[in-house]
Amino acid sequence: MTMKKYNFNAGPSILPKEVMEATAAACIEFEGSGLSLMEISHRAKNFQPVVDEAVALFKELLDIPEGYSVIFLGGGASLEFCMVPYNFLEKKAAYLNTGVWATKAMKEAKLFGEVVEVASSKDRNFTYIPRNFEIPTDADYLHITSNNTIYGTELLEDLDSPIPVMADMSSDILSRPVDVSKYGLIYGGAQKNLSMAGVTFVIVKEDLLGHVSRPIPTMLDYRTHVKKGSMFNTPPTVPIYCALQNLKWIKKQGGVEAMERRAKERAEIVYGEIDRNKLFVGTAEEGSRSRMNITFVLKEEYQDLQDEFLAFATSKGMVGIKGHRDVGGFRASCYNAMSIEGCQALVACMKEFEAQH
Repeated sequence: MTMKKYNFNAGPSILPKEVMEATAAACIEFEGSGLSLMEISHRAKNFQPVVDEAVALFKELLDIPEGYSVIFLGGGASLEFCMVPYNFLEKKAAYLNTGVWATKAMKEAKLFGEVVEVASSKDRNFTYIPRNFEIPTDADYLHITSNNTIYGTELLEDLDSPIPVMADMSSDILSRPVDVSKYGLIYGGAQKNLSMAGVTFVIVKEDLLGHVSRPIPTMLDYRTHVKKGSMFNTPPTVPIYCALQNLKWIKKQGGVEAMERRAKERAEIVYGEIDRNKLFVGTAEEGSRSRMNITFVLKEEYQDLQDEFLAFATSKGMVGIKGHRDVGGFRASCYNAMSIEGCQALVACMKEFEAQH
């Protein structure tokens, strides 16, 4: 019998078994067509409903108000770092710097205009989310990264901002209810909480588009994709189908409210053990801890046990818990599809390792 594996990878990451099975089946034969999902035309009349249903479910699950479009693009969040300022930055943009991805987003924005860093947590290696910072009212938008996969911090509330908020929600989308009306745009790579790698989701407020004076290349203009319903060029058909299956799964589980309940429960289990265990310590500050990416290290006096714990945890079926090189130690990514059982298995593993030492 093969040992049960628990997938704590940061991304591409865990997906529900039934989502993978439905996608795999469609890759063999799509809806009785005698053809694979991988080889049908994106213009085929049986594929358009896939996009339409995925958009409708996204809108339903996040309660997206009128006046917003949901589009599926390529290029990942990294391309959005440039598309956001291309489409919205006229003179000045404000950025909250909470880690590697926020820094990369700021770097791209500087190509298009003035960038103001409203606050940064770099002073303590991005272990917290800055609070009570001033948002310049004369900036075109405020950009935030809601969850930091590398440093294990998360902004869990929707900010009240006098200017449009643009949010990279790559790793915590659909893990809690969000007041979409407080955002001008929400985007992210899908490979953590939405789908397999290869598709990017964008939720955009339509009346914010078309106000910059610069010409925008066709492919990089959000209006192109809104107008063509994600069909301007060939979209990533298999990842969109996979996203649809996952959106259906989330709805069946009870929606984003159920996802949030589970996220809180998983976080309580793992953080509870980190705080109790004599060997480990969490890296993110208490009020900023992420529910999605739980980062922890061995205490100073046990540093030499790092490789040993990694090997031990791996031998017990824990996959992908090695921390990012910028933080070191360990990272348990607990996305929507991670079971409570998986978190309990990790805790049991930590307890057993503690008992040995």
